[in-house]
Amino acid sequence: MSGNDPQLEGKRFLVSGGGGGLGGEICRMLGEAGASVIVADLDLSRATECAASLEQTGVKAHAVGVDVSDAQAVDRLFKEIGRAGGHLAGRIDGIINNAAIDITLPVEEVDTEQWRRVLMVNLYGPYLLVHAAVPLMKAQGSGHIVNIASTASKRAWPNASAYHATKWGVLGFSHALHAELRPHRIKVSAIVAGGMRTPFLLDRFPDIDTSTLQDPANVARAVRFVLTQPEETVIPEVMVLPMKETSWP
Repeated sequence: MSGNDPQLEGKRFLVSGGGGGLGGEICRMLGEAGASVIVADLDLSRATECAASLEQTGVKAHAVGVDVSDAQAVDRLFKEIGRAGGHLAGRIDGIINNAAIDITLPVEEVDTEQWRRVLMVNLYGPYLLVHAAVPLMKAQGSGHIVNIASTASKRAWPNASAYHATKWGVLGFSHALHAELRPHRIKVSAIVAGGMRTPFLLDRFPDIDTSTLQDPANVARAVRFVLTQPEETVIPEVMVLPMKETSWP
């Protein structure tokens, strides 16, 4: 689906982990619909490359390098967003909490720093972005928070205890926000995504059967779907699976 969407055109979205993979597809799809995007990534060069590619197609995109687990870095980012001018004008219509990492090891082999890092990026990071964005959204009287969860938030498999703990946490956090923020006209949606053909899986599992995975554009399309519901409607959770998904019945 391409072409401007009146429900997205002129709006501004921040996408964490936006430099590639699913985040890059979300940026592209929202940009094609007429939104401007803040491509936020730990790797500024990836964010810059993604934003430049989008701008070549006429999308308004701005790259920022930010560690979502760093409270001071997130605070600086939102102070910049709060200042008028350019792509970071003082409005934020939505944030997509997409940034995530994983460590695939038995629990006794995961050292304390590895566990902490997964927790900080996958769960503390979304909290920091929401904590910073909600005051702006309340002042505007609207906003939408989309949290990228996973089938790892619904069931468990071996050697991914930290990832499961954080993704179950993200899903619970998302539903708690949905209950809390509805009176303020702020929508919250969780996208429970099945396996995708992205570096997140392919780089770590080079022998994975890619026929069991889905195009990340299909999940990005679900993000766009929840963002384009009528004002009176919110979708708190949606699951998007490849037909041959192995981690879900």
